[in-house]
Amino acid sequence: MEKREIEVISSQALGERTGIPSAQVRKDLSYYGEFGRRGVGYEVSILRRHLQKILGLERDWPMVIVGAGNLGRALVNYQGFLRHGLEVRAVFDSDPRVIGTYIHNLRVEGPEIMEQRIQEEEAHLGIIAVPAEAAQEVAERLITAGIRGIWNFSPEHLRVPQEVILRNEDLSVGLMALIYHLNYSIDRGD
Repeated sequence: MEKREIEVISSQALGERTGIPSAQVRKDLSYYGEFGRRGVGYEVSILRRHLQKILGLERDWPMVIVGAGNLGRALVNYQGFLRHGLEVRAVFDSDPRVIGTYIHNLRVEGPEIMEQRIQEEEAHLGIIAVPAEAAQEVAERLITAGIRGIWNFSPEHLRVPQEVILRNEDLSVGLMALIYHLNYSIDRGD
């Protein structure tokens, strides 16, 4: 909205853009404070700053990726992370053929220095993009090194301590949900 030079936006317009009723928009935003004006709306620049703070995006988040296969490479190369203060600082793999190669501007490192590098980079986020049989061990090593948030792309459901935030991203489940909805809409004739 700032790029389009929109200075003020109403909860109605926010609701239309997000598919959420305007009353819910007002209620959700008011939970974090009063930064809108009744009858006027929200100043876009102020709203953006508040949302960045609410989402924890007002600071930089160094992260590491374990697994330099196709998915790991795609994640390292994804430039969208940078817009939100997320920066991949290190990438690790156990395959000797991959160690020492570069992805984007990062040298793939071996697992033997993973803990040291995580501490050097002060990373709190780790992405797991390894086969299922290696995922639990990788998670445990990440946690030991100080990682407190894990985005798991392996099909393995990990066991982590309660203080570690885990997000499992099963790509096949997402695809199955898409197929279900597509099939449902085709059967209805949409």
